[in-house]
Amino acid sequence: LKMMKTEPFSQLLIAAARRHLQMRKKKCLSPLASLNLAGEIFAVAAGLKPAFLYDYSPAGISQIVSYVQELQSTSQLGGRLHILSIAENVLLINLEMMELWLETVLQKNTVLFIDVAASRTCPGFCEPEDVDFIKGHLVKILGHVKAQAADTSEILSSSPIISTECNLCTLFGVLLGFPAAYSFPAQKSFENCLSLSPLRVFTIQATFCKISSDFRVRFYSFSVPEILYPVMKTGLSMWCGNLQNAFKAQDYFADLSISTEVVTRAAVTL
Repeated sequence: LKMMKTEPFSQLLIAAARRHLQMRKKKCLSPLASLNLAGEIFAVAAGLKPAFLYDYSPAGISQIVSYVQELQSTSQLGGRLHILSIAENVLLINLEMMELWLETVLQKNTVLFIDVAASRTCPGFCEPEDVDFIKGHLVKILGHVKAQAADTSEILSSSPIISTECNLCTLFGVLLGFPAAYSFPAQKSFENCLSLSPLRVFTIQATFCKISSDFRVRFYSFSVPEILYPVMKTGLSMWCGNLQNAFKAQDYFADLSISTEVVTRAAVTL
């Protein structure tokens, strides 16, 4: 890690990950992965994103809870955080931000749902009845989040949501705070119509200044079909503006960067 002269705080984060997230007979997280993980958690705590999907190791919920608790006690990690498990996936959520985000999605249609079913010749927007079906599941999750937020007995809590019939790719697109989410009939096939279709990829990153002036963390990466971008441009600009405003209200990160590029892939896995 050439960018660090191993500052005490970075060593604390690396040690916490090794202490709580190491699996038997498995290698512990690398120093770089440990710092990226911490950066994503701090981004949630800072209100820059409503949730983070834990995919760094096969650690269990109890391990992740103890790890985040150590960050809270030693790193002045703010925000009311919650560990939410959905169909064997673990998300760390900011309860206050998630509640506000889901209410906005449901009331103001801030997320565009894109139909990428393999049967289509090209991506298009979901039909109203499909959007209503997705929103029905979001209403249930919002109710669950509100119930967890109302219980202030614990600084960090955890709970499961019974597996939903909604496509998890679509669901996580919303829960992770993306301004657009892909939808396809997962019960039929996980294939989609995005192969060889130009995609505009958005990458959002910033300097994690608690670590180093050189250490950058990517906390958003998502794409939208280039063919739909002209129609979505205004909504995406508003989303970026809201993120920039949230960024000004925190001091964990500096030098926000929002970049885009158009790519074409032979195959796209969602």
